[in-house]
Amino acid sequence: MPQRILVIDPEKCTGCRTCELACSFKHEKEFNPAKSRIHILKWEEAGLDVPMVCQQCESPICLTVCPVKAVARDDKTGAMLINYDICIGCRMCVMACPFGAPSIDEESRKTIKCDLCDGDPECVKFCPTGAIDYVKSTKATFRKKRVAAERFGELIRKFATP
Repeated sequence: MPQRILVIDPEKCTGCRTCELACSFKHEKEFNPAKSRIHILKWEEAGLDVPMVCQQCESPICLTVCPVKAVARDDKTGAMLINYDICIGCRMCVMACPFGAPSIDEESRKTIKCDLCDGDPECVKFCPTGAIDYVKSTKATFRKKRVAAERFGELIRKFATP
């Protein structure tokens, strides 16, 4: 279980995408939102910007569906990490994740997802509005995240259905 987790406050997000740039630069040494492990989803009709990132689930489906066991929990941070030497780029974790957190790096054809920057997340440091926070994991925090995720799911259903 993660010792600390990322908590998102969508009401503080302005959609500036600084988190995406900080993340891609940290991991890939280039400013490229497509290579970021956090993504801003925009709902223009609602005027809503929501940072989406791996929830480092207690019971991660990505771990369960990986056919080559390339996903494992980091003992230090609690993050679900991908072993790129093993990953075959099958996209099972991408399809199974209920939050849409993992994505595929089009160059390497491997899955990329938040690794909590080894316990010092760049997105948190560079978010100008404080919409992203890295807090101690507690049952109350998990409950709060669950409620927020459910509300977010309702928003997705509301705005994503034609």
